[in-house]
Amino acid sequence: MTTFVAFLRAINVGGRTVKMQELRGLFSSLGLADVETFIASGNVIFRSAARNEAGLTTKIERHLAGALGYGVDTFLRTTAEVETIAEFDAFPAAAGTGGTYVALLSAAPGRQAVQKLMGMRGDADDFNVRGRELYWRILGGFSDSKFSGGLLEKTLGVRATVRNITTLRRLAAKYPT
Repeated sequence: MTTFVAFLRAINVGGRTVKMQELRGLFSSLGLADVETFIASGNVIFRSAARNEAGLTTKIERHLAGALGYGVDTFLRTTAEVETIAEFDAFPAAAGTGGTYVALLSAAPGRQAVQKLMGMRGDADDFNVRGRELYWRILGGFSDSKFSGGLLEKTLGVRATVRNITTLRRLAAKYPT
C-alpha cells in the first residue's frame, strides 16, 4: 500500500466549512486506510492499494462533490514526493529572503507556459517550475505580489493549489518515507 497526501483546494474557505472528522469519514468511506488530516486546510493523508493515481484522484473528487455539493479539486502526491518537494532548494541564492510557497499542479505545464510565467517575474515574485510543482518566492507578503493562484493557473494552463513550504516540510517530517 502507498501512503498519499491529498491536497484539497478551497476546503474551509469562502464560507464552506468541512469539519476534519467529516473529511476523514468521507475518505474512509472510499475504503482508504489510516486516514488522517493535517491542519484544517485540506491536507488528507491516507494509504491505498490503488496503482492508478489519476483514477484515484477522479474517484475522490467525484465522492467529495457528491457528498459536499460542490467540486473540490484534489492533488495527490505520495509521501515520498512530498519529502522531495520539501527538500528541494528552489531559490538557493535567496536564502532567508521572502516566503516560499509551492503550487501543486494537476500536471506538468508545457514549456511555452513556463517561459511565459518566467517572463512575468518581478521585484516581488520569483518562480521555479519542477515537474508538477511550481515554487513561488514572494518578497514581502501576499499583498506585495501581483499573482494569485488563479493567475498562476491561467498562465500555466493547469489546475493548482498552493501551500506554504513550511506546511510541506512539516508534512514530510511527520510522514517520513
